[in-house]
Formats: sequence, structure tokens, C-alpha cells
Amino acid sequence: MPKFRVAALGILFAAPTLNAQTDPAMPVVAKTEQAKIFVAAGAVKRGKGWTLCAEDPSSQGAAIELYRDLNGDKSPEAVVTDGSAQCYGFTGAGYALLSRNAAGKWSRIDNGIGMVDFLKTKGVGGWPDMQVGGPGFCFPVKRWDGKAYNLHRHEYQGKRCKPTR
Repeated sequence: MPKFRVAALGILFAAPTLNAQTDPAMPVVAKTEQAKIFVAAGAVKRGKGWTLCAEDPSSQGAAIELYRDLNGDKSPEAVVTDGSAQCYGFTGAGYALLSRNAAGKWSRIDNGIGMVDFLKTKGVGGWPDMQVGGPGFCFPVKRWDGKAYNLHRHEYQGKRCKPTR
């Protein structure tokens, strides 16, 4: 569940900070594994929490919003999110997608501005297409090509669209 909601008029509202105790849909990840994930995502420790946006002292703080096997290789992936208008502009949210190899080492395979949603369509190796949402009505969909997630198309509510620029 994203930390932010975009109203129809494009106004960004912060939702309450969620964790596994307040939202059963949030993943439960061991503390030692959390630290490894945050470090690989490029987050920095701030007080008792982490942030992807070290430049903003009022960032929402990073959270592990997804922790599961996305591509069927029996090893989990993780999505770390953070909220900050200073770092992510009007969208107000950023993400880092991480994968864990067979040796247990985490590596960042994609990151950017927006809120990610994994679709049923797939790229190379069974990796799901990833829609990156934010303000507007025509969102980029990235597809894994075996080395990186790259722009594949734009969609809105499951239908292809052309972004207005």
C-alpha cells in the first residue's frame, strides 16, 4: 500500500505511516535482513529509521513495502519506498527495487520517482512488468530485458495510452 494518495485534482496527501503491526498487508522482514535491504537500496540511517532521501530532514522515512519472490526464482525481491517532495517533486514518492542472489547478497536493480505496481504481463526471466505511478493519467510501464528495467509502454487502467508532453 503506497504511503501517498493522489486526489483527482492532483493534490498529494500523506497517508499514515504503516508498518506490519498496523497493516497486516505489510511484509514482515527480520531486522537483520531489513538493514541489508536498506543499505543495498542506498538508504541512510536516521535515528531509529532509514531514509532514501538524506537531503530532506522531513522525509517520510523509508519502508519495505514489498518482500516476496517476483520472478519465480525462489528468492525474494524487495521494494523500498520513501516520501519527500524535496527529493521526488510533485510525485512525492520514490522507490528502489532490489533482488537477492543465491549467496544472499542484495543489489538494487531499479530505482526512481513514483509508486510501483507489478502487472501480470512479464519480461525476460519471468520478471513482471512494472508500472510507475504518480500524478496524471498515463503511466510508464517498464519491462525487464534480462539486464535492466526499461520503458516498454504507457498505460492507464490497463489500456495503452500516449502521454501528453
